[in-house]
Amino acid sequence: MRTHLPLNALRAFESSARHLSFTRAASELNVTQAAVSQQVRTLEERLGATLFKRLPRGLAITDEGLALRPVLTDAFDRIEAVLRQFEGGHFHEMLTVGAVGTFAVGWLMPRLKSFHDAHPFVELRIKTNNNLVDLAGEGLDFAIRFGDGTWPGSRAAKLFDAPLTVLCTPDIAQGLRSPADLADKKLLRSYRADDWALWFEAAGLAPRPVRGPVFDSSRLMVEAAMQGAGIALAPASMFERDLAAGRLVRPFDIEVQAGSYWLTSQKGKTATPAMRAFKQWLVKEAGSGEDA
Repeated sequence: MRTHLPLNALRAFESSARHLSFTRAASELNVTQAAVSQQVRTLEERLGATLFKRLPRGLAITDEGLALRPVLTDAFDRIEAVLRQFEGGHFHEMLTVGAVGTFAVGWLMPRLKSFHDAHPFVELRIKTNNNLVDLAGEGLDFAIRFGDGTWPGSRAAKLFDAPLTVLCTPDIAQGLRSPADLADKKLLRSYRADDWALWFEAAGLAPRPVRGPVFDSSRLMVEAAMQGAGIALAPASMFERDLAAGRLVRPFDIEVQAGSYWLTSQKGKTATPAMRAFKQWLVKEAGSGEDA
């Protein structure tokens, strides 16, 4: 019996349960109030249960109706979401990508038109994070991260190295003739506590205490540097436009390797056509040579 419940009756009940009104449900479904009432009554008869108490002014949902409503609402929402993907005569596949903000703004955004032009029917959704991400919990197909490529439960494809270098405004750079001149300057810090220590070592200097402001994003840190708040240590490849425009300068050629950018996905997750297309495109754009 219950494998052949009429779809119209289920839809009539779900709408009526949301509105607690046959009249408003009828308006939503573009049918008459009498039709909705009859569909709900038919469903109640097929189920052998009362779903609503009919009141002089509106409806009151019963316990049986309360148990049925969320299941139907979720099912109809999911059906609608899939049907929307067929708009325009093409199947539009959704792809959700998380990315550290620095990479998203400094590298990915300027190149997204290229991906859309090549894959116009992939609906790309971008979420930014500060490198802390839960692929499954956040519903992400991919996450672009900075680090050493080892994240539990994740597969990782290396995109490219992103060595850190000193970045500051042209005015501040005028007072920097050698790395030793950083001794009395305000140094901005990322959440990685040893970045400046690594850079001082590469510059042949003894490490010094760094007590400047701490940022959870290189993008924010460099924005502060461009406002004259101090000197940043960040990947120059993420700030090419600011360097080209003269908002930032690199006073020294010294670089230090603290991590790379990686495309990560959940182990065991089956790759969709949209995932394969995005990975192939991203790896090619990054020039990493990784197998897509």
